[in-house]
Amino acid sequence: MWQEGHQAGPWRARTCPHSRSPGRAGKVPLLPSSLAALPGGFGDVSGWDCWWPKGPGISGKSQILFALVFTTRYLDLFTNFISVYNTVMKVVFLLCAYVTVYMIYGKFRKTFDSENDTFRLEFLLVPVIGLSFLENYSFTPLEILWTFSIYLESVAILPQLFMISKTGEAETITTHYLFFLGLYRALYLANWIRRYQTENFYDQIAVVSGVVQTIFYCDFFYLYVTKVLKGKKLSLPMPI
Repeated sequence: MWQEGHQAGPWRARTCPHSRSPGRAGKVPLLPSSLAALPGGFGDVSGWDCWWPKGPGISGKSQILFALVFTTRYLDLFTNFISVYNTVMKVVFLLCAYVTVYMIYGKFRKTFDSENDTFRLEFLLVPVIGLSFLENYSFTPLEILWTFSIYLESVAILPQLFMISKTGEAETITTHYLFFLGLYRALYLANWIRRYQTENFYDQIAVVSGVVQTIFYCDFFYLYVTKVLKGKKLSLPMPI
């Protein structure tokens, strides 16, 4: 499969823990991509504290989607070794994702707001699966699954946003958690811009998906800055 310096296309080179290829001849700096990934990892961990309060909280369905994202993205753990750091970070992300799901549906199921976590996952999974087969860099199982993970990550937050809009409000700690998830993707966009400028590297699927996900967060970012950071509780208009 993916060997040192191998690329599936003229712009391919993945180096961060969310990637499978070590990059062009293995010479791409690892630090910027790694820093971009950290807020997402911290976001997964910080979410563990969000189920203690009763009422509006974390969407279990969004967490299931994130677990599926990391699972399909990191299947190369069994086929390609890049570095100890890369392997450890991938395992940490996977463990965080599945422990989070367990905590929601297992340990803290009594405080989980299942009545408002009602987004239909098939509305996301079916089109994402179809798009993964239509738009990818190489029609191979691992490449299609990697593409699926990128597309799915761009919409995985929708059940959470739907849950907040349905309840009309969110606990402060939940808004902090969502902010770090959004910041994680925004930092990735900054990372793609830097890599294009310094390495002439461009991954169209990842960049477009990142832009889509950031757009979903824009309204939330505005409310976070104008309300949460000023000590106010985030509230949204109740859906009709």
